Amino acid sequence: MLSWLEPICSTCRLRVLKNGRNASAWPSRRLLMTSAHSNIAPSSSRSSTSPGAPGSLSALSQHISQSSQLSSGTTTKPPRLTYKPPPKPHHLHVYATKHNCHITLTTGARNPIISMSTGQINFKKAARGTYDAAFQLGVYVLAQIKNRGLYNEGCDPKIGPIRHLEVILRDYGPGREAVTKVLLGAEGAPLRGRILRVMDGTRLKFGGTRSQRPRRLG
Repeated sequence: MLSWLEPICSTCRLRVLKNGRNASAWPSRRLLMTSAHSNIAPSSSRSSTSPGAPGSLSALSQHISQSSQLSSGTTTKPPRLTYKPPPKPHHLHVYATKHNCHITLTTGARNPIISMSTGQINFKKAARGTYDAAFQLGVYVLAQIKNRGLYNEGCDPKIGPIRHLEVILRDYGPGREAVTKVLLGAEGAPLRGRILRVMDGTRLKFGGTRSQRPRRLG
């Protein structure tokens, strides 16, 4: 008859048994709610105090101790990344007029290293503006670069080594094509792989004063 009292807590069971004469055959809604709470409460209390539960105090204390150990330990800072710009390339200027040819090798800061013309290799007067004079000048300049050790890493850091090169061609004399042939030949093989770009530095006139009268022969 009182089998429905089994899920009720002990305190409520004693209260119902004391007043058993006035109790009805079925429990009231309040007793059912009490029994439901009595069944849930112990399980929740056991889960909250169990050491393996994720929200227990022991797990929380363990997490705090681990975080304190990490904060107290010595941590290495990541290295600071600094940008180092690449070195500026060297420049090979070829100024080829119809009367002469000038070749100048400069550093990345535009400081001259070698500057020569066809007159310095024993070409005189009209012979300085020929194709052969410019070709020999190009061969001589490349030989000077090799003799000074500008291809090697052990040279003077103020002027070398030549890792990258820019070729600047100016004007349209016979020396322009002659120096180009030297760079494409066997003499220019050590330097050809270091060339980044070839540019044209010919001066262009926009307006300005009247130009000189062109020369007429005959």
